Amino acid sequence: MREAHQDAVGRVDQQRLWQRHAEMAQIGAIPGNGVNRAALSAEDIAARKLLISWAQARNFSIGVDDIGNLFVRREGLDPAAPPVMTGSHMDSQPRGGRFDGMFGVLAGFEALEAIDDAGVKTQRAIEVVAWTNEEGGRFPPCTMGSAVYTGQRPLADFLDVRDNEGIVLRDALAATLAATPQATRREFNSPAAAYVEAHIEQGPLLENANKTIGVVTGIQGLRWFNIEVFGKTDHAGTTPLALRQDALRDAVAIINALHELTRDAADTVRFTVGRMLVTPNSTNSVASHVLFSVDLRHPDPATIDRLGKAVEPLAVKTAQQCRVRVTPTLHNNPCVFDPLIVGAVENAARELGLPNMRLASGASHDANYMARICPSGMIFVPCEKGVSHNEAENAKPEDLAAGAKVLAATLLELANR
Repeated sequence: MREAHQDAVGRVDQQRLWQRHAEMAQIGAIPGNGVNRAALSAEDIAARKLLISWAQARNFSIGVDDIGNLFVRREGLDPAAPPVMTGSHMDSQPRGGRFDGMFGVLAGFEALEAIDDAGVKTQRAIEVVAWTNEEGGRFPPCTMGSAVYTGQRPLADFLDVRDNEGIVLRDALAATLAATPQATRREFNSPAAAYVEAHIEQGPLLENANKTIGVVTGIQGLRWFNIEVFGKTDHAGTTPLALRQDALRDAVAIINALHELTRDAADTVRFTVGRMLVTPNSTNSVASHVLFSVDLRHPDPATIDRLGKAVEPLAVKTAQQCRVRVTPTLHNNPCVFDPLIVGAVENAARELGLPNMRLASGASHDANYMARICPSGMIFVPCEKGVSHNEAENAKPEDLAAGAKVLAATLLELANR
């Protein structure tokens, strides 16, 4: 590692990084030390404004695109050269933790600050991006901002999506964009030289192996669906079971059939129903309509393809009394990260003397889409007991700082190539 790069990496400030997390965690704080910071909400806007204030204090430039992805840029010696990018997201699950996503944004910003403190010039600009709606908890599907930015999905596909309260995404997005007028508009699919995303592991492998850095080799495949079951509302006390069109009963049968479809002795398949809306949602009324989500994941392309194709025919076949509609909402094939980026991360960890291991990501990330337009990779740090999407999510300050150091070293290497 070059001497100037060593100086910059050494300026990563563990206390400053930890304090930034504490300040962000106050925005949308909920009992249990967690956060509820939904995408395009008032809390999301507040987090954006705080990040912008820190960037302005450093004279970093600020950009935003039409889906609200927020970019913080430290200029390089060659303004025309495609930048090296890093980042993650600031939105959370409804009962989320302080580090999921936010660590990647703050580690990237800490790397910029450390490089700036050292006065190191880079050939390429380095940009930190806070992606819009990575979680998909309010407006499904997930990784929406990066999908639109990279041209994998048009913005128009999502503008009419509604949250559980009926708020339309286009309205929430307009309010978010209006709240940060100081950001210059950025075009979708702008050229990038590379992308590196830091994240907590969201699993127990690093902690169990006593490793500080996860060198991420790829991301498993994912399929999301909305399944709707259409029945008829009747009185719960007077309508015989044989005469009912009970949407909830058929929905439960479909879920059970999907459980059987995804049964896996190796415990590699991931099947989740995490969202369900029932109408009229009354104790003494037969359900007339049920909407529920399906989340399927597997690292093998053939397996995730087979399972994904089986969902609709199985759901239609299983329903006994009701009509069924299956809508695919997300289709991500397994992603393999560029060996150049994987090697750069691994070399940085080794040079810093940090215990590391290679592993794949079970969770989806914005890096999945960025890998389609530029060499990409990820850096994992441990989280306590592998807990995530939960208020109890926790990470050690020293592990976060170690991840930020590896990130800074990797960005410097890539920005000077």
